[in-house]
Amino acid sequence: MTPEEFREAGHRLVDWVADLRAGIAEHPVQAQTAPGEVRAAMPTAPPGPTSVDELIEQLDRVVVPGITHFQHPRFFGWFPANASLPAVLGDLVSTGIGALGISWQSAPALTEVEEAACDWMRQLVGLSPEWRGTIQDTASSAVLVALMVARERATGLGQYGGGLQAAPEPLCVYTSSEAHSSVQKAALLAGYGFDNLRLIDVHPGTRDIDVDALRAAVEGDVAAGRRPAAVVANVGSTGVTAFDPVAEVVEVGREHGMWVHVDAAMAGTAMLLPECRHLWEGVEGADSVSWNPHKWMGAAVDCSLFYVRDPEALQQVMATSPSYLASSHDGEVTQYRDWGIPLGRRFRSLKLWFVLALDGVEAVQERVRRDLANAAWLAEQVDAAPGWERVAPTRLQTVCVRHDPGGLDADALDRHTLAWVVEVNGSGAAFLTPAQIDGRWMVRVSIGAEPTTRDDVAAAWEAMQAAARSAAAHP
Repeated sequence: MTPEEFREAGHRLVDWVADLRAGIAEHPVQAQTAPGEVRAAMPTAPPGPTSVDELIEQLDRVVVPGITHFQHPRFFGWFPANASLPAVLGDLVSTGIGALGISWQSAPALTEVEEAACDWMRQLVGLSPEWRGTIQDTASSAVLVALMVARERATGLGQYGGGLQAAPEPLCVYTSSEAHSSVQKAALLAGYGFDNLRLIDVHPGTRDIDVDALRAAVEGDVAAGRRPAAVVANVGSTGVTAFDPVAEVVEVGREHGMWVHVDAAMAGTAMLLPECRHLWEGVEGADSVSWNPHKWMGAAVDCSLFYVRDPEALQQVMATSPSYLASSHDGEVTQYRDWGIPLGRRFRSLKLWFVLALDGVEAVQERVRRDLANAAWLAEQVDAAPGWERVAPTRLQTVCVRHDPGGLDADALDRHTLAWVVEVNGSGAAFLTPAQIDGRWMVRVSIGAEPTTRDDVAAAWEAMQAAARSAAAHP
């Protein structure tokens, strides 16, 4: 493809994306395909030369029906994953430039724009200048890196000797039972072992970690000859948006020399609002913090910020220096290959730059405040409706609900809950996600898609009530 052919095809495809976004509300929110249907529609042999018109027809016929549309105004599923159009443009430029960040020398602009963008975001969420940041793909990778650094601090850089196999005592990781599954996965991948992962009880009302239980678990492990290595505090847990008291968790961590990581994957965007920053009070005492602008903020997957107060500790664990990447500037520039697991990296900071430059932080803040107001409105409707209840506090933009028509035992109530949420999702009118709390099903309404308005939230609420009435009438 020549640059001129690219220009023509690019114009057509940008128009297609713009048309898709303009008409996204006309599509069902949930994917309408059965398992294997998309695969069956694909060619069995590698495709030959294809025109742009043919590709667009295949996108419309095969791909779009097979997408659950996170960009839909009535998407209220797992969590917001907004891909704002400025971020789409940034991604296009990133791929168009085709830079590969394997070293500063391979793409000086990639490195230094990322440094600048991370510092802009640091300022915008109120973190002090002590923090330095990098961009990971997801918060899952960020917590894995944090636990690997914690492991090496606890073992005195044991990776350069016998590793965990030579550690004189087992290392333990602590987090709440509400923590994202990626924390458990990271603890396993970092070699701690499931037996050394402590899922600490939470307060029944708030679902925040019970700090007394955390302290008791840590002290019990110390008494048993184990070494507390890391604790992960949740700032806006995925299930119910619980907020661990970061300052208190930090205090326990400091008492026992643990690495303290703050996981604010979705809720970090709320820290763009000064009035929300009390929700991570104490974060300045942590060792690392991560949050995903590719969720609520809209920077498009993948773009996860990871900040540390001690970059040297991070680089001691992650550094790699093959001879073919040696440069006369080593020692005076940032080498982001030493800040995470991959050697190479994309020019992801362009997405942040474009969102800030083309939309502006004030527009993002306004949208976040809108979502918070819409969640508060829905919470009020649920509280006032007979048979409906909120099963967790509405701290940000996620409303966790259950409908009880009365006269059902716990198992029957679970079946009723799943029946009405399946009906809502199957209709295509909205998309919600069920989840368990204390072993019983509830439904999460996560408000935060970029085009969502109060009318969309009200329509989802009407659909929920109608589906619950139908499920109760036909158990």
